[in-house]
Amino acid sequence: MDPAIKNSLTIGEVRSWLPRLLACGLLVISLAGWTSDDHTLPDLTVHEWGTFTAIAGKDGRAVEWSPLGLPRYPPSTDLPHFVEHISDVNFKLGLRGTIRMETPVVYFYSTRDVTVSARVSFSKGLITEWYPHADRVQPGGVLTHTNLSELPSDGRIGWNRVGVSPNLTGEFPGDGQSNRYYAARETASSPVRVQTGAGEQQEKFLFYRGVSDRPLPISAKLTSGGKLLVKRLNGDQIPNAILFERRGERVSYRLTGPIMDATTVDPPVLDGTIDSLCGDLEEILVGEGLYQDEAHAMVETWKDSWFEEGSRVIYIVPRSFIDSVVPLTIDPSPGQIVRVFVGRLEIVTPATAIAVQTALAHKDKATLDKYGRFLEPILQILGQGR
Repeated sequence: MDPAIKNSLTIGEVRSWLPRLLACGLLVISLAGWTSDDHTLPDLTVHEWGTFTAIAGKDGRAVEWSPLGLPRYPPSTDLPHFVEHISDVNFKLGLRGTIRMETPVVYFYSTRDVTVSARVSFSKGLITEWYPHADRVQPGGVLTHTNLSELPSDGRIGWNRVGVSPNLTGEFPGDGQSNRYYAARETASSPVRVQTGAGEQQEKFLFYRGVSDRPLPISAKLTSGGKLLVKRLNGDQIPNAILFERRGERVSYRLTGPIMDATTVDPPVLDGTIDSLCGDLEEILVGEGLYQDEAHAMVETWKDSWFEEGSRVIYIVPRSFIDSVVPLTIDPSPGQIVRVFVGRLEIVTPATAIAVQTALAHKDKATLDKYGRFLEPILQILGQGR
């Protein structure tokens, strides 16, 4: 065949197939778009807040303690009766670790009904409480008087099908009593629905709690001059921190700003107010990415605990630390995920030591009760604990 004729026929064939090739190309693009949409939800936004609670030893680093109570200092439950947990009410007694992860709540915002799955794991830790009902929690057995550093694997929790329903008029459970848990509902987030064998559960968020033996990204140690040396131990900078102290009805606080490496903070003067501190803290939380109503809900949830008797550093946990210690997976992937955790690191100052020692000498139970779950590690740090 003449090469010119061959080339002409080839071009003709290409031209005859061009519409079909274009159609195939459009189909491929369409399918690619469908696949992407199936695994991402650009109009879904997820926000989460939670807390890490710990107590600093003499070297400034978080010490190992029983963050959920000891048999001789049993904790009172601070959660409604419908919240699920891994065992009976005393299951937490004696668990030893460095961190109590308290009340992480995951909010969803969507303009339409969607269904997602959610998974969380906790490095060197256990998931101890949650709501709504989860499809799997590992490990699920009774664990008492256990050192969390000896766990063979990380704790995990997963919800397979979470319905996000922005137009749902939520019928959320209650127990007719005042409880810190309910303050977290006061946001504009979309209600969520989870199907269980006993029927549907509805809530404004996914809730979970846990304990871990991971070291913190921060230390806080008193200097010989009575100041507090706050250090970043690894990873990113500490976005912000507050040195807080309360003695009776007198309170005070100092803001450090970002901590790049280390900073020294003067002891606060007891002339502050809780209201001004709440305002400053909410502003910090909004600056980290929370919505205003979320920041307010978080402070309302924890202000009675964060601002109780004693001294502590309240700090913003670096996002990189959160994602490495408590990785969260939402599928399909949201267009945005914001995670803001507040760390609480208790400091045993001379004022705390004197108050506890005096109360012990006078058998002043009312004063000792002010230190609650921290009393046992305080006594150990003072050399009187065993």
